[in-house]
Amino acid sequence: MLLEKLKKILPNNGNEYPKEFRQIIKNIYLESDPDKEAVNFIWEAFKFSNNAHEGQKRRSGEPYFTHCASVGIILSEWKMDTRTIAAGLMHDVIEDTDVSRNDMVDKFGEEIAELVDGVSKLSGIKFSSRREKQAENFMKMFLSVAKDLRVIIIKFADRLHNMSTIKHLPLIKQRRIAIETRDVYAPLAHRLGMNKLKIELEDLILKTLEPEEYKLLQKKTKASRKQREKYIEEFTKPIKDELNNFNIQAEIFGRAKHYFSIAGKMQKQNKKYEELFDLFAIRIIVNKIEECYAILGVIHQLFTPLQERFKDYIATPKSNGYQSIHTTVFGHQGKMVEVQIRTEEMDKTAEIGVAAHWVYKEGGALRTDDSKIDKHMRWLRELVEVLQAEDSNPDEFLKLLKVDLFKDEIFVFTPTGDVTPLPANSTPIDFAFQVHTQVGVHCIGAKVNGKIVPLNTVLKNGDSIEILTSNTQKPSYAWLKFVQTGKAKSYIKRWVKQEQTEQSIQLGKEIIEKTLRRMKRISILDDLQSKPQTMGFDQVESVFAALANGQLTVRDIIDKYHPIDPEEVEVDPESESLTERFINRARGQAKGVTVDGVANALLIFAKCCSPIPGDEIVGYITRGRGVTIHRNTCKNLPCMEGEDRFIFVEWNVKPQSSFIVRLKILLEDRKQLLKDITECISALNINIVSIDMKASDGIATCIIVLEVRDTRQLDRLSTRIQKISNFISTERM
Repeated sequence: MLLEKLKKILPNNGNEYPKEFRQIIKNIYLESDPDKEAVNFIWEAFKFSNNAHEGQKRRSGEPYFTHCASVGIILSEWKMDTRTIAAGLMHDVIEDTDVSRNDMVDKFGEEIAELVDGVSKLSGIKFSSRREKQAENFMKMFLSVAKDLRVIIIKFADRLHNMSTIKHLPLIKQRRIAIETRDVYAPLAHRLGMNKLKIELEDLILKTLEPEEYKLLQKKTKASRKQREKYIEEFTKPIKDELNNFNIQAEIFGRAKHYFSIAGKMQKQNKKYEELFDLFAIRIIVNKIEECYAILGVIHQLFTPLQERFKDYIATPKSNGYQSIHTTVFGHQGKMVEVQIRTEEMDKTAEIGVAAHWVYKEGGALRTDDSKIDKHMRWLRELVEVLQAEDSNPDEFLKLLKVDLFKDEIFVFTPTGDVTPLPANSTPIDFAFQVHTQVGVHCIGAKVNGKIVPLNTVLKNGDSIEILTSNTQKPSYAWLKFVQTGKAKSYIKRWVKQEQTEQSIQLGKEIIEKTLRRMKRISILDDLQSKPQTMGFDQVESVFAALANGQLTVRDIIDKYHPIDPEEVEVDPESESLTERFINRARGQAKGVTVDGVANALLIFAKCCSPIPGDEIVGYITRGRGVTIHRNTCKNLPCMEGEDRFIFVEWNVKPQSSFIVRLKILLEDRKQLLKDITECISALNINIVSIDMKASDGIATCIIVLEVRDTRQLDRLSTRIQKISNFISTERM
């Protein structure tokens, strides 16, 4: 019947068309008459791709075009629009043939060319490593996806077919592709709500990476199939009887747990296949939302539910759009059964996710729910923005990508009742950045369910979060120890890096100004500012930063702009001593520290972390400045290069020695705050060097410089301060 209809609308009337093409058209128009224009467009793409790949073979020996045709078939099964299917048929043409992007534009238009180019990998570029190439290709793909979501849907179809035919590739390449699919594509499918695809990919991943375990699970699942089906039949019978009484029409069927999920449970719970109780699962499909809740009542009346396993994703959908009611109950024989209840529309969305929001219309595709698509687009654009900030570091890029494609989610609420999804183990800082970047940057505290909590508090499902902010607050490197989202990690790193750069620039400028003034050669500074290129930098600020970081010395700069006769002035010793003297005044001489067993070495305490006895410390050899002592948790340590420049140091403190420490205390503003703080300090006989207190937006910020003996004394002080009324947080600076 379909062939007869095709003969009437296709140009070569009466000829037999390839079975792959007929399958695509059948999938699209199973319930409707073919659209002549759409069918012709797909046929032209089919022929074009077949001709472009002529003579090319796959590893299996099959013509390469069989892969392209399979991608088209998968896209048609997902009910994608005409242009997406056409682009899927031609997705490798630009990458693997002589056809250029301009050729695609001339033949099929800009839209098709954009889709095909978006799926294509980068070519003609040399990369320093395979990981860098992988990161750059992902970035290119995500940039394209952020413009048109259909790019990733085509890529999903491509990856699904490649994984299903992966056995023909060398084992090393099989593992590499499977791991990439496990780490990126399967989580991304989950994030976009394409659950059926996610399951298919995960089972293929297990089959590739753990073939023996896959075969074993396949064998055991097959062996227990009849027993499982009998149990499900007995379990569902009373449910069907009750639904008949209520006159509710529903489709009830058992569903097998997929192999990847079973393997994960076995590993996580350290149990054998036979010991798993929740291998039984059923799904109930109804027409209306209200029937979902009616059926839930019926099931809980018939069977005892596990309260901790109940989830209402209809009232609070997942971030990928997934909606369903999940409940786990005890069936007969004490076995647990997972029950999913959803409408037919919810089931469609749960299976193919974002692809479900395209339906066919004469002349092309119609987005049936722009709000749902826009939601995914916003998330993708935000992800791209975050990842672009890290594209210079492939390892960091891929790490952040994996972080953001989280599997486990929690749902928390804003003070106005809006639902915000977050990765499991998220903190108030993650929530703050999710609300808005500036809220995250200026976050000083948080209230969870009306109570002030530390910023590293792990949030739970259903928590209500209120963020406290101050314009004077800045992100702390310490936040990176507990934040979960890629967005929060990226912005914190960016902010800290910027702050460190500004500090280095200021320090470098002061060093050279003081040195040149002392030598009465300040004119060199003018030359440096007008021609920084002489030192190999585009901007003078980069020169200042290099000077502060020990990459350059003052002598290097003088030698470039105005060399001095060594017999006239010994610049190097003089300038070095001046530099050292300046830094020592700025940061303070280290005392009570031994370097590799040698006391009285040229040491300085790092101003950025101000270590005190009791802190675990590390020494960093700084060119021209001796050894700088840092806390081993210092925010600047990860930015320092060269393991050979780190040196073992330890405390060697004399009795009654005192050390400078800076504290930042945040409290809700009220009267007599300063009095309460100073009383805590004086009670421990601690000397106050300076104190600065400001109030803004109802939050008081107190910066105190103290002289303390060690961390124990400081901890006792912190404990006292935490007991002050309206206390929010305290941290060392």
